[in-house]
Amino acid sequence: MEIRQTNRWLRGCVRRASAGKIALVRLWFLRSIHLIPVHFILGAIFLLGVAFVSAVGAEAGQPNVLIIVADDLGFADVGFNGGKVIATPNLDRLAATGVNLTDFRVCPMCSPTRAGLMTGRWPARFGLMRAVVPPWSRYGLPASENTLPELLGATDYGERVIMGKWHLGHAQREFLPLSNGFTRFYGHYNGAISYVTHERDGEVDWHDNDRTVRETGYSTDLIGNAAARFVREAAAGQPWLLYVPFNAPHSPFEAKEEDLQKYPLLTGDRRTYAAMVDSMDQAIGRILAAVEARADAANTLVLFFSDNGGILNVGSSNGPYRGAKLTVYEGGTRVCAAMRWPAGGVSGGKRFDQRIGYIDVLPTVLAAAGASAAKDVDGVNFLPALRSSTSLPERPWFTYMHQSADAHASVHVGNWKLVAHGDFFPERPATQPALELYDLATDPAEKSDLAAQQPEIVARLHARLREFGTWQKSGVSAYTEGRAGFVPPKDWIVGGPPAAPRDTTAPKARKNKKSAAPN
Repeated sequence: MEIRQTNRWLRGCVRRASAGKIALVRLWFLRSIHLIPVHFILGAIFLLGVAFVSAVGAEAGQPNVLIIVADDLGFADVGFNGGKVIATPNLDRLAATGVNLTDFRVCPMCSPTRAGLMTGRWPARFGLMRAVVPPWSRYGLPASENTLPELLGATDYGERVIMGKWHLGHAQREFLPLSNGFTRFYGHYNGAISYVTHERDGEVDWHDNDRTVRETGYSTDLIGNAAARFVREAAAGQPWLLYVPFNAPHSPFEAKEEDLQKYPLLTGDRRTYAAMVDSMDQAIGRILAAVEARADAANTLVLFFSDNGGILNVGSSNGPYRGAKLTVYEGGTRVCAAMRWPAGGVSGGKRFDQRIGYIDVLPTVLAAAGASAAKDVDGVNFLPALRSSTSLPERPWFTYMHQSADAHASVHVGNWKLVAHGDFFPERPATQPALELYDLATDPAEKSDLAAQQPEIVARLHARLREFGTWQKSGVSAYTEGRAGFVPPKDWIVGGPPAAPRDTTAPKARKNKKSAAPN
């Protein structure tokens, strides 16, 4: 067969695959195979695979989107990352039927990760990266930010629901979920609420839309059951977003007796922590079972990850990685994560080892929904790399926290990671910062500091970190500023709760922001 004829044949294969005629291509291929050289056959198989994945993603239609977030779950506290102590069969099944995202990055604490998840932007750009939003705070997610539910609302997603922990501000109406694109809210505004009384700082922090409610039940069960019920009752033929940020296994350490009984060999908080993770996995199992019972199960994009690393003093395991929550080392920022979307070509129990993270969720979900993110979004759509193993573009990855007296930050470029402590943003600091350098390709556990041996790399990465420092919003309140008790909206909304949430079928008019645009 001549080269020109072979090229024509390959183009025909791709055209047929893109048109959804995979079966006819296979039949024609089998009848013609004896005429074709082996190296052309291998090339054709590759092109057919790429075309098939593209065709599947395009023809699946807008997927339902289910995002599940754990709170303070350790990297190796799940079976799919080698954990052997805590039973997580449902999360393990998600990874086994989807893709294990082995290098998924987050902030080392709760609110910043959620802020970047909702916006696709570094939270430093709008003042939510240095610390969590505490109950006494007067700040929250700015109205100038476009959020994932708002943007999906502009692309035919009618129901956009959050069930669980918000943690992006509650002191003003504009900070609340119903003011940021969600059509239904069930759960709590703050972290660290009681799993039994649902209180924080002596006040009930449990809400159904704008209404503060008292309900009995273990909060993990309430969230999981409500989410599963929504999935069962959601109308067919209309894509939806369901965001389920559990408060488990964050403190306070409170577990159900039946779950504690499963871990007789553990003691103290470690036993309670294990039971809390087990309970969350059961709740996730109920949600996934509801998804899998639907006719559109294959066209439901499910993403799971933890908002930060685990806490070591309760026996959480971050696997081989150094550090934990509230540190910028790998154990605080590299978390367990898995994704599944069979109709979109994301399945099969594979591993995906490229560095992605929380700011990438918004552009990736928008792409799955047939829209593109605005140019000021920092995250990238990782679906093409996930489907075809192509490399994502090189980019620096930043982490920053200043919740306590000392500031900490890190920046990755390629395999190199600079860790900084102290006054690292100014070019002429009053006190010289402590700088550490690690080669994550050979030292993922960050045991060997190479800063003294590689001063040029340190200087280059430090310059990147200083540039990142210029993005920081000024005038951000300190974590402890204005400390007082939690005041729920029922006590500050003038005239009581509104009769109904505002219309959120389209993004708010954002200053200097662009809404999602169809591809």
